[in-house]
Amino acid sequence: MDKVLVVTGGSRGIGAAIARQAAAQGWLVVLSYMKGAQDAEAVVRSISEAGGRAHAVQADSSREEDVARLFDEAARHGRIAGLVNNAGINGGPVRVADLTTEELRRVIDVNVVGVFFCAREAVQRMSTARGGQGGVIVNMGSASSWLGAPGERVHYAATKGAVNVMTHGLGLEVAREGIRVNCVNPGLIETDMNSPDRLARLSPSIPIGRSGTADEIASVVVFLLSDAASYVVGTDIRVSGGR
Repeated sequence: MDKVLVVTGGSRGIGAAIARQAAAQGWLVVLSYMKGAQDAEAVVRSISEAGGRAHAVQADSSREEDVARLFDEAARHGRIAGLVNNAGINGGPVRVADLTTEELRRVIDVNVVGVFFCAREAVQRMSTARGGQGGVIVNMGSASSWLGAPGERVHYAATKGAVNVMTHGLGLEVAREGIRVNCVNPGLIETDMNSPDRLARLSPSIPIGRSGTADEIASVVVFLLSDAASYVVGTDIRVSGGR
């Protein structure tokens, strides 16, 4: 039976790079997208043209019913053995004093509640204590969780701090149920979540001297999904150029 990897937010940026690299390693990838069906289908097409297998499913990870449908669709293609909790929004830029309740709740719903919804669904299907065969979960954090993102996205940074803590706790909780849970914390990465002006402004502050690429993040995620990371549990890996 095919091993299926669910990648949330897989239509562009880091998610798309993860989907492509994972498919190249033999995973059957089911990627979700909230908007941008054309982008999602373009990722699926590029994977297919490279000899891999992928499917796209529209789903809002902050909606419980969408998450259940996403995993039901994925299970039709094989055994769900991996989840990359990549979907997220950064909000802002806005100072805390000017932050609206609507934006605060939306960022928390997507970046924290959605991660829990997806992880819960994955554990229910993967856990050997529930009849599953084990699996791997990789959450997506951010360097902002220790930098704080002052003056721009403190609310976003706080959600990513929550993801790091959740990773540690869940990783220990399910380690003996055949599931490895870890987190990748990207630094300043060249995606559409960072404008060219922001990249130019912040890149000089990075010890390595440049911003990173989506593929550099994806390669670490794919490592954590692999058997080569079989003894890595409940931890976060910083991929931030030393920042």
